[in-house]
Amino acid sequence: MGFSVLSPDVNAQLGGAGGQSFHSSGESYVMPSISLIRKDGAFAYGFGISAQGGMGAEYDGAFTAALTGGALNLPQRSELGFLRIMFPLAYEVNDALSIAAQIDYGRETIDLQMLDPTTMSYMDVSDDNNFNGKMNGTGWGFNLGIHYKVNEDFALGAAYHSQTSLSDLTGHGTINMSIPADFRVVDMQWPATYTIGMAWDINEQWMLAADIKQLMWSTTMQNFNFGVEGNIQSMPMNWSDQTVFMLGTQYKITPTFALRAGFNYGKNPVPSDTLNYLFPAISETHYTLGLGWDMGGGHTLSGSIVYAPNVEQSGTGMTNSGLSMSHSQFGWDMNYNYSFK
Repeated sequence: MGFSVLSPDVNAQLGGAGGQSFHSSGESYVMPSISLIRKDGAFAYGFGISAQGGMGAEYDGAFTAALTGGALNLPQRSELGFLRIMFPLAYEVNDALSIAAQIDYGRETIDLQMLDPTTMSYMDVSDDNNFNGKMNGTGWGFNLGIHYKVNEDFALGAAYHSQTSLSDLTGHGTINMSIPADFRVVDMQWPATYTIGMAWDINEQWMLAADIKQLMWSTTMQNFNFGVEGNIQSMPMNWSDQTVFMLGTQYKITPTFALRAGFNYGKNPVPSDTLNYLFPAISETHYTLGLGWDMGGGHTLSGSIVYAPNVEQSGTGMTNSGLSMSHSQFGWDMNYNYSFK
């Protein structure tokens, strides 16, 4: 069991170079996890609950006032979260080959306070719950995986995660702070992902791992379809598919204590002409440091920190040409494992 803490630093600037800058107050998000796995002969099975992640930003009323020439002074925010309940089954075909499959039950939630880009009316469907959103939907997905040990020191793996099949996200809120309304986000899915990887035990102390992952954003993030029931507006997003390159290493100082480091890079999938201040998912590079400690008696403890350097992007579309975004991140996690004897 464990938890991760994500601390993004997001800023939006209006009016081009020298324009007014606004800082997002969405600075800390906690994501817990727990799992139980049983090994029984050639089979392993169990369940897990994990917050997959999300994205969002929060701005005070001064930001909205700057956008509307002082006509509105109300906050704008987005908070998207995705929870997975996982049921894996793995089978050890022989000493070299293992295969696995997993069924996922997903729950997606979102809070929104935003201006309608077409009417400039203010839509509020949001709450103060840190682990839930005012709009939510549920559905399913699945994983397939394979692991092959070429020899005692070198292994290859591959995995496929299906695109989710989630229901529309629905919730009750208001328009212009007074008119009750039912809102809906239509067909917002987590994309299919493909991953291949390898792990190499260079010697008894050094281990090297590398993965390449492809996220199919172009299928799921073409448009953000949101609005009042019966009047859904389609906001172009046009995200690109994203290839992420990952490299990690582990060095065992002693047989029970290991140091770890990692790096990944995935080109920003968000086009400049659809850059949106409420969905600033423009990070590209991440650096990680970690450690693992086998305390004996089946108890192990691990932790890591992650840093994503600042990325800047300016809007080039007709509706966002004066917008510039910057985004950096810091995060950390801690995990405790117990092996029942």
